[in-house]
Amino acid sequence: MAKYQILVEVQPRYLPEQSAPEQGLYAFAYTVTISNTGDVPAQLISRSWNINDASGHTEKVSGLGVIGQQPLLQPGETFEYTSGTRLRTPTGTMHGSYFFVADDGERFDIDIPMFVLDALSASGGSRTLH
Repeated sequence: MAKYQILVEVQPRYLPEQSAPEQGLYAFAYTVTISNTGDVPAQLISRSWNINDASGHTEKVSGLGVIGQQPLLQPGETFEYTSGTRLRTPTGTMHGSYFFVADDGERFDIDIPMFVLDALSASGGSRTLH
Protein backbone atom coordinates (compact mmCIF):
# COMPACT_ATOMS: atom_id res chain seq x y z
CA MET A 1 0.00 0.00 0.00
CA ALA A 2 1.27 3.46 -0.88
CA LYS A 3 2.18 5.77 1.99
CA TYR A 4 -0.04 8.59 0.67
CA GLN A 5 -3.09 7.25 -1.08
CA ILE A 6 -6.46 8.96 -1.42
CA LEU A 7 -9.42 7.44 -3.25
CA VAL A 8 -12.05 9.83 -4.64
CA GLU A 9 -15.49 8.72 -5.87
CA VAL A 10 -17.95 11.14 -7.51
CA GLN A 11 -21.67 10.63 -8.06
CA PRO A 12 -23.17 13.46 -10.19
CA ARG A 13 -26.89 14.01 -10.66
CA TYR A 14 -29.12 16.43 -12.53
CA LEU A 15 -31.50 18.61 -10.48
CA PRO A 16 -34.53 19.28 -12.72
CA GLU A 17 -36.40 21.06 -9.90
CA GLN A 18 -33.62 23.69 -9.69
CA SER A 19 -33.16 24.01 -13.45
CA ALA A 20 -34.79 26.26 -16.03
CA PRO A 21 -33.92 24.81 -19.46
CA GLU A 22 -35.99 27.46 -21.23
CA GLN A 23 -33.64 30.05 -19.70
CA GLY A 24 -30.48 28.01 -20.38
CA LEU A 25 -29.95 27.03 -16.74
CA TYR A 26 -29.13 23.44 -15.74
CA ALA A 27 -28.41 22.60 -12.10
CA PHE A 28 -26.34 19.62 -10.96
CA ALA A 29 -25.33 18.17 -7.62
CA TYR A 30 -22.34 15.93 -7.09
CA THR A 31 -21.57 13.82 -4.06
CA VAL A 32 -17.89 13.24 -3.42
CA THR A 33 -16.54 10.47 -1.19
CA ILE A 34 -12.88 10.89 -0.19
CA SER A 35 -11.16 7.92 1.48
CA ASN A 36 -7.68 7.77 2.97
CA THR A 37 -6.47 4.36 1.85
CA GLY A 38 -2.84 5.17 2.67
CA ASP A 39 -0.71 4.80 5.80
CA VAL A 40 -0.50 8.42 6.99
CA PRO A 41 -3.20 10.82 8.26
CA ALA A 42 -3.76 13.64 5.74
CA GLN A 43 -5.77 16.86 5.81
CA LEU A 44 -7.59 18.25 2.80
CA ILE A 45 -6.53 21.90 2.60
CA SER A 46 -7.98 23.21 -0.66
CA ARG A 47 -9.74 22.34 -3.89
CA SER A 48 -9.56 23.47 -7.49
CA TRP A 49 -12.22 22.71 -10.10
CA ASN A 50 -12.57 23.29 -13.84
CA ILE A 51 -16.25 23.31 -14.83
CA ASN A 52 -16.87 23.12 -18.59
CA ASP A 53 -20.16 23.42 -20.46
CA ALA A 54 -20.88 22.10 -23.96
CA SER A 55 -20.47 25.55 -25.55
CA GLY A 56 -16.81 25.73 -24.48
CA HIS A 57 -17.28 28.02 -21.47
CA THR A 58 -14.93 27.12 -18.59
CA GLU A 59 -15.29 28.28 -15.00
CA LYS A 60 -12.42 27.81 -12.57
CA VAL A 61 -13.31 27.51 -8.89
CA SER A 62 -10.76 27.20 -6.10
CA GLY A 63 -10.62 27.82 -2.40
CA LEU A 64 -9.91 26.48 1.03
CA GLY A 65 -11.47 23.20 2.03
CA VAL A 66 -14.74 21.75 0.80
CA ILE A 67 -18.16 22.96 2.03
CA GLY A 68 -16.37 25.07 4.65
CA GLN A 69 -14.40 22.15 6.09
CA GLN A 70 -10.82 20.93 5.94
CA PRO A 71 -11.23 17.31 7.04
CA LEU A 72 -8.33 15.40 8.58
CA LEU A 73 -8.59 11.82 7.39
CA GLN A 74 -6.95 9.08 9.41
CA PRO A 75 -5.92 5.93 7.51
CA GLY A 76 -9.14 4.07 6.70
CA GLU A 77 -11.39 7.10 7.26
CA THR A 78 -13.84 8.52 4.72
CA PHE A 79 -15.34 12.00 4.27
CA GLU A 80 -18.39 12.61 2.10
CA TYR A 81 -19.95 15.87 0.97
CA THR A 82 -22.42 17.14 -1.62
CA SER A 83 -22.03 20.34 -3.58
CA GLY A 84 -23.41 21.69 -6.81
CA THR A 85 -22.89 23.71 -9.95
CA ARG A 86 -24.93 25.25 -12.75
CA LEU A 87 -24.30 25.08 -16.46
CA ARG A 88 -25.71 27.03 -19.42
CA THR A 89 -25.94 23.81 -21.46
CA PRO A 90 -27.57 20.44 -20.64
CA THR A 91 -24.20 18.67 -20.61
CA GLY A 92 -20.73 19.45 -19.40
CA THR A 93 -17.75 18.10 -17.50
CA MET A 94 -15.84 18.74 -14.31
CA HIS A 95 -12.32 17.88 -13.22
CA GLY A 96 -9.86 19.24 -10.72
CA SER A 97 -7.65 18.46 -7.76
CA TYR A 98 -7.47 18.43 -3.98
CA PHE A 99 -4.41 19.66 -2.10
CA PHE A 100 -3.50 17.68 1.03
CA VAL A 101 -0.94 17.98 3.81
CA ALA A 102 0.00 14.75 5.59
CA ASP A 103 0.70 14.56 9.33
CA ASP A 104 4.41 14.13 8.57
CA GLY A 105 4.44 17.46 6.66
CA GLU A 106 4.41 16.00 3.15
CA ARG A 107 2.30 18.05 0.70
CA PHE A 108 0.59 16.42 -2.24
CA ASP A 109 -2.16 16.89 -4.83
CA ILE A 110 -4.80 14.35 -5.76
CA ASP A 111 -6.12 14.71 -9.31
CA ILE A 112 -9.85 14.37 -9.87
CA PRO A 113 -10.20 13.05 -13.44
CA MET A 114 -12.99 14.38 -15.59
CA PHE A 115 -16.59 13.29 -14.98
CA VAL A 116 -19.72 14.10 -16.97
CA LEU A 117 -22.70 16.25 -15.98
CA ASP A 118 -25.63 15.23 -18.17
CA ALA A 119 -29.21 16.50 -17.91
CA LEU A 120 -30.24 14.37 -20.89
CA SER A 121 -29.36 11.03 -19.30
CA ALA A 122 -31.81 9.35 -16.94
CA SER A 123 -28.98 8.00 -14.80
CA GLY A 124 -26.15 10.20 -13.58
CA GLY A 125 -23.74 7.28 -13.44
CA SER A 126 -20.93 6.70 -11.03
CA ARG A 127 -17.25 7.22 -11.44
CA THR A 128 -14.44 5.99 -9.24
CA LEU A 129 -11.41 8.24 -9.32
CA HIS A 130 -7.89 8.07 -7.92
